[in-house]
Amino acid sequence: MILHNVVQAIFLLTGCIALLASILNSDWFFTADNSRFMVKKFGRNGARWIYGSIGLLLITAAIYFYFQVESVK
Repeated sequence: MILHNVVQAIFLLTGCIALLASILNSDWFFTADNSRFMVKKFGRNGARWIYGSIGLLLITAAIYFYFQVESVK
């Protein structure tokens, strides 16, 4: 059960970072090697929308899985 909580926390933390970086238009996030491809392909604003959507998706998944695991107990 602890492993489920760790995975949920990782999803939640990653989602929060992606969402906040897209809202705040963080230079450190969008100039990193991993996100340069998305910025080059879709532009800075397009990458912000994509990473914001991914962040919301990860946060939603973390919350959903939290309640699914709790209901199994």
